[in-house]
Amino acid sequence: MLHEYRDIITHMKENSAANAHFLRIFDKHNELDDKITKAENGELVLTDKEVETLKKEKLLLKDEAYAILIQYKKEHSL
Repeated sequence: MLHEYRDIITHMKENSAANAHFLRIFDKHNELDDKITKAENGELVLTDKEVETLKKEKLLLKDEAYAILIQYKKEHSL
């Protein structure tokens, strides 16, 4: 997720206490991504509606994480 911001994400992880909310979002996004991939590969049985719901939740998390990254970048002049 947001690979172009890898350096900023690393910087945020180094100060994880101050960025706990972002890290929870980041981890949840990755969990959903894994679950969706497994469902699409047939390793996990989910309905199309369930996969669609997971994808929407994942996108909302990505949008929230992006907003946090941009604010963090601005505040820390990165």
